[in-house]
Amino acid sequence: MSISSIFDIAGSGMAAQSLRLNTTASNLANAQAASSSIGEVYRARHPVFSAVHQSEMQGDGFMSSIQDEASVGVKVDGIVESDAPLQKRYEPQHPKADKEGYVYYPNVNVVEEMADMISSSRSFQMNVEMMNSAKTMMRGLLSLGQ
Repeated sequence: MSISSIFDIAGSGMAAQSLRLNTTASNLANAQAASSSIGEVYRARHPVFSAVHQSEMQGDGFMSSIQDEASVGVKVDGIVESDAPLQKRYEPQHPKADKEGYVYYPNVNVVEEMADMISSSRSFQMNVEMMNSAKTMMRGLLSLGQ
């Protein structure tokens, strides 16, 4: 692993955290979206990440060694919908109420989403700091020869 791979690792982390921020923003935007049926209700979404190993980056999975198993980045495996129960409220005067007077709301917990947004924002900032530190170290290394 070379020092230049730090930029690849930080870049993949920043891309993953950016997706996480976008997913959180989507959840917060739809937190109060009412619906008259269970099938149409927005469900909270969360990205699933996994580590990318050196052997996956090279494409030769058969030549793996302990060094190859070191993580070299983050990849997004997918976005899953939450299985948390939906909110069913009795509001017969609501325009989207069903025949029995119930309105269905998404299973988005605003407090959890805000905490998730802060966490992903901090993770993004840490990746930026890692890139800046690597850049400073490389600049210092280049100035040694002067």
